[in-house]
Parts: sequence; structure tokens; C-alpha cells
Amino acid sequence: MVRFAARWLLLIFPASFASGALAQTPSPRVEPASNRAARTSPVAPLSQQLFGAIPLSTKSEDVRKSLEQAWDKYENAMYEPSANLARKAAKKDPQSALSYALVSFAARRGMPDASALAKAKALLPRATPDEQLIVRWMTDIQDHHLLPAIASMNDLLKRYPRDKHVLYVTGEWLFLQQDDDRARTLLETALQVDPNFPAALNRLGYLYLDSSNPDPAKAVVSLKRYVEVAPTSPNPQDSLGEVLRQAGENQDSIEHYQAALKIDSAYISSQYGIGIVRTLMGDFQAARQEFDRATSMAENPMDELYVKYLKTFVYFWEGKPAEGREAFAALAKEAAGKKEPNSQFQIGLAQAMLAADPQSELEQLRSLSAFLANPLAGMNESDRGIARAAVLRERVRVLALQGKLDDAAHAASELQALATSSRDQLIASYYESALGHLLASKGDFQGAAEELSADEHSPLVLQRLATVEEKIGNAAAAEAARTCLKYHRSSEAEWFLATRNAATQSN
Repeated sequence: MVRFAARWLLLIFPASFASGALAQTPSPRVEPASNRAARTSPVAPLSQQLFGAIPLSTKSEDVRKSLEQAWDKYENAMYEPSANLARKAAKKDPQSALSYALVSFAARRGMPDASALAKAKALLPRATPDEQLIVRWMTDIQDHHLLPAIASMNDLLKRYPRDKHVLYVTGEWLFLQQDDDRARTLLETALQVDPNFPAALNRLGYLYLDSSNPDPAKAVVSLKRYVEVAPTSPNPQDSLGEVLRQAGENQDSIEHYQAALKIDSAYISSQYGIGIVRTLMGDFQAARQEFDRATSMAENPMDELYVKYLKTFVYFWEGKPAEGREAFAALAKEAAGKKEPNSQFQIGLAQAMLAADPQSELEQLRSLSAFLANPLAGMNESDRGIARAAVLRERVRVLALQGKLDDAAHAASELQALATSSRDQLIASYYESALGHLLASKGDFQGAAEELSADEHSPLVLQRLATVEEKIGNAAAAEAARTCLKYHRSSEAEWFLATRNAATQSN
């Protein structure tokens, strides 16, 4: 069976690019920017070039420097500082489309900035041709216009096949789309260009663990190298803490989170990271204390709600689900009062998945679908599409497990329509794995195994895949699925349910 996503994924890296552009410069030597610009553009370079290569419309050196600093912050997962630096550039040059595009692109990883997104699109004609490629790519991603985004990405990569910054941001987007192989190709190419490139070392550390063939040793080596090349940044230590937590190395994880906090005492992700590890260790009192410290660090409603969301899971891990459901209900009201739709979705999905019974879960999922049915202020269209897909997949899973196969098939058809219209690879993988749940409940284990294997990032999908592979006598594939599952360790709903399911099956 041909993968559902393959119908459009060939648009990424068309043959002429895959066989040529990445290979056209066999040496990792970085070509002088002046020579490269002279060959690729028939006009004289403008006064400012981003990273010495990409012609900018702005005449201001200060704007160019602010943009480069903002891009660097983005590469190092410092999204709010990145957006703030891009705002600084936009203030200095209000006609810079790229400044506003970068504001919105960085802000989408936290609190979306719809006004910056609109301004970037309005100012697009003022940008240079290569700036326009970047702006279109950044804005189309957020508007969920994925075919134009892919076209701009491919054109950008053709223009700058050895620019490490272009390679990184496009590779990171493919990573977030769960297109691990292509993401790895781009990021490893960036590392060929600059073996000490911090951003590529960081992202590859996650990719080496979060893949169909996880290699925790290689992940740790990449991240330790990241620590060496960026010793004054807290993010390398934070990344090591997260990957070691996923790998089950609790104490080492805590030590690296603590090292990040020594560099920056307000680095909130390391603070709540310790709370997650304490939760998984069963040290619930300490976990709550760590989350309370993180709450006091929060500088925006989304961060505050996320920490409270993580803290709520402690009730479930300590065997107090009634208290947990009550806490989630209160937190859902708080998120609604603060009009934070991203948090409302996140809290609502966890609340549904941890409901007292399947009927209650299905009712909550229907309410969540209604909430997500129309555009929401504060949530970009890309995230809303993915959220809708996550809810539909969970509906299919629960209905299929309950033997309500007609209802499950109807929900799956809704998800198929969403995947077809969006052409989003992540949504496509949600559809395929939902279909896998349905086929497994119908007894078509061979078909189920093929469809479930489309999503190697969901603990519940991986758990079902392992069971299905065993049923068709494929012990090696079942073990591979369980190995992947092992490295998705967290304190949140899917891992909690997968862990509880495993314990029930072993009794």
C-alpha cells in the first residue's frame, strides 16, 4: 500500500534538487559570500545581506544585525527573545517584511502574533526576491498553506543549498512535521558546512533518539558536543536533560537541568523539566515543589498554564484520578478565562483522554472538536489543523476499542478529508495511525501494522503497533516498536496511559 502522505511528499526535494543541489558542492568548505552572490544574482548586491549571503531590502546595518541575532536565538530555541529582537528590527525599519515574518515565525512557538503575520504579508512586495521566498515560506506555514510553503522552501534550498541557517530552519520545520529522514539530511548537511554549528547539533540530538531506529548514545554525543560549542547557553544542558529523561536516566537528567539553571536561574523549561522527572520517579511532593517554582518564573499565560497542566498529571501518577479530573476542570476554566486557545486545546485533550470512562471521553472530545471548528484568535491555522486531527484520531481510537466500528470509520473519514485538504504530513500520519487502530479492531492486523507504522511518535500508536506485529508473528518488528516507545518517556497523558496499559497486560 502506498503511504497516504506520499501523494504530495514528492513535492519536497524534487528529483532535480535531491540529486543535484545537496551534491553540487562536494566539499564542506563554505564559499565566500561575495562570489556566491555574484553568480546567483545579475544585479549588484544591496547594502545589507543576511549572514553575508541573502540580499535584504533594508539599508540599515542595525536592522540586519538584529535580524541575525533574532535568527540565532530562534536556532537555539530561545523563541521569545528571538521574537523580541525581530520586533526591534521592525521598529527600526517598519517596511521590513522579513522582520515581521520572523516575529510571527518565532512567536508561533509560544504566543502567536497575528498582527506581525499580517504585516509581513502586506509588506511582501517591498522585499527582495530572496527575502520574499523566506517571508512566503514563514507565513504560508502559519496560514497552513503547505503546498506554497513547500514550493518556497524548495526554491530557497536551491538558491542556498550550503547556507547553514537556511538548512537549519527548513530542516527544523520538517522535523516538526515528523519527516525525520529529510530533516536529518538537511541538518547533517548543515553540520558538514559548519561542524560546530550549535543549532544542528541540538536538533540532531533529538532526531537520533526520536526516530524509527533510536540511538541514545549518538544523541548524547551530539548534545554533549552542543554543550562544548555553546557553554554559556542554558539550552544545551536543558536539551541533555530532556533527552536523558526520555531515555530513563533520571538522575543524569536532573543534573543537566540543574546545570542549565546555574547558567540562567530563570530558564523555565529546565525548572519544569525537573518536575517531570520527579513525577516519573514517584517523588510527588518534590515534583509539585518544582512545578511551583516554575510557575513563579512564567512570564506569559501560556507558560503559566503549561506548568499547571504538567502539575495536574501528578494526581494521576500518584493514583488520585478524581482529584486530577477536578484539577483539570478548574484549569480548563482558567485557560478559557485567559482566552488562551492553545492551552485550552492541550488541557481539553488531556482531560478527555484521562476521563473516567469511554463515554465521558467521547463527549469531551466532541466538545473539543466544536471548540476547534472555526478559526480562533491566538491560535494559528497550522496549529488548529493539527489539533483537530489529534482529536479525531483519539475519537477513532476510543470508538474502535469500544467496537463501534461504523462510528470509528465515520470519524476516520473526517480525518482523511482534513489530511487531504491540508496536505500536512503530520495530519496525514494522524489519519494513517487512526486507520491502523480501526483496522486492528476489525482484525486486519497486516493492514493495521502498515498504517500504525506511519506515526512513530505516539506512545499509544507504538504500543498498539507492537501488539499487532506480535499477532502477525513479526517478533522483530514488535520489539522495534517497543524500543521506539521506550524513548518517548514523559509524564503526560499518552505515556501515562501506555504505561498503565502495559501494567494491566502484564497482570
